[in-house]
Amino acid sequence: MTKSDRPQQGRRPKHGPRLEKSRPDGRLWLFGHHAVTAALLNPRRMSRELRCTRTALEALAPEVQEILQERRLVPVIMNGEALTPLAPPGSVHQGIFLAVEPLDDLGLEDIDSAQDRDSPSLVVFLDQVTDPHNVGAILRSAAAFGAAAVITQDRHAPPESAVIAKAASGALETVPWVRVVNLSRALDELAELGFWRIGLDGSADKALPAIDLGQRIALVLGAEGAGLRHGTREHCDVLAKLPITSAVESLNVSNAAAVALYEFARRSI
Repeated sequence: MTKSDRPQQGRRPKHGPRLEKSRPDGRLWLFGHHAVTAALLNPRRMSRELRCTRTALEALAPEVQEILQERRLVPVIMNGEALTPLAPPGSVHQGIFLAVEPLDDLGLEDIDSAQDRDSPSLVVFLDQVTDPHNVGAILRSAAAFGAAAVITQDRHAPPESAVIAKAASGALETVPWVRVVNLSRALDELAELGFWRIGLDGSADKALPAIDLGQRIALVLGAEGAGLRHGTREHCDVLAKLPITSAVESLNVSNAAAVALYEFARRSI
């Protein structure tokens, strides 16, 4: 990609910020090498300020260094101890922080318009998964196994945050994250777009490997502990379970997502 071909940075979202602003200066500071690098490489992301150690700056790839020059984003060099207050307690920040604006809002129509109806496609639908570490891990697995998007409710889901970005290891910038107002209505819209809605449920009769997944799949996962809500289950075409042993009662939702995503990716090769 040449300088002239590279798209401009994104705009602010249409419906107001959907991000965590817990730092004293009111900004969202992404941290960690992978999260910051991915944000700088993302043309949809508006970056405001880079603070880092000299070592962390020198570790950035040449392409990222070029972007810093193009955007005239002059790094503020600090020592690691001075940077630590910008991160949540106990976080490993790797000496690099980037202040950013939230990404633009996306709708289901944006995801559908970007897909080839004749090619395999999977979206991950999260029913009130609230732990940001889990959401970040699911975004990372979605990127690893080629999911088209992750869909959550606008409420009852964590906001865009540095914790999610760190757990996603760059996938927050590459996997579209769609927020919807009504989960049931969104599932109906996905059905109209040709998606087969599969809900993961440990009490289901059928195991996921025994189901014909088809080409266009909406994989629906429930909240930590509670699982799928009744209304969400009613809007799934089929319920499936993962074939785990009796040694454990269930898997963490992010682990379950990774296993299910792998199963889809394996069949799509």
